[in-house]
Amino acid sequence: MITPEDWYRIPLQPQEQREASVSALVRRQFAGVDDQPVLRRQAEEQLTGAALAGADQGGVALYLSFLEAAGIPLSASLLISRLHQRFDSLDAVAALAGQGEVAPVTLPAAGRAARRRRTERTRESAKLGSQFDDTIVEYFVPAPQNDETLILTFSTPMEPIADAMVELFDAIAGTLRWQARIDGEESLHE
Repeated sequence: MITPEDWYRIPLQPQEQREASVSALVRRQFAGVDDQPVLRRQAEEQLTGAALAGADQGGVALYLSFLEAAGIPLSASLLISRLHQRFDSLDAVAALAGQGEVAPVTLPAAGRAARRRRTERTRESAKLGSQFDDTIVEYFVPAPQNDETLILTFSTPMEPIADAMVELFDAIAGTLRWQARIDGEESLHE
């Protein structure tokens, strides 16, 4: 899967790798800024909390957007999770019916999937004082060779430009492809 170069990847497992990645991100974001220890600590606590929450949801990787347009940050995230249960895309569409806009889709390299778009007022957005709902787009992609479903959960608090952000999410999801491993199983290629 290909993400924009301004997206930062945090592996969520194992814990040591997650913590090292969060620390590296904080160092990168605060490089040359020595007079903001409180802000730096708050940023590290927020990132650590987000990464831990993603891991607790079965996440394997968390991506955070640091894209900007005309100097305005375009906040977005992607949580990649594995569900140890297989869903055919039509089963997933039926199970999700009535919970947002749900439809079967075909991803160019990964095959059939279910896609759901919804809005939600998240705790994180409320805590940060955002006046907007988050736009969430989820893809439920059955793994080709085992009883797992890959879940891609994109989220943005940028409600005024949600449609443009969703186009970006769809483009990223469209790059998902499976790669054969040596043992013959298929795995996510990121």
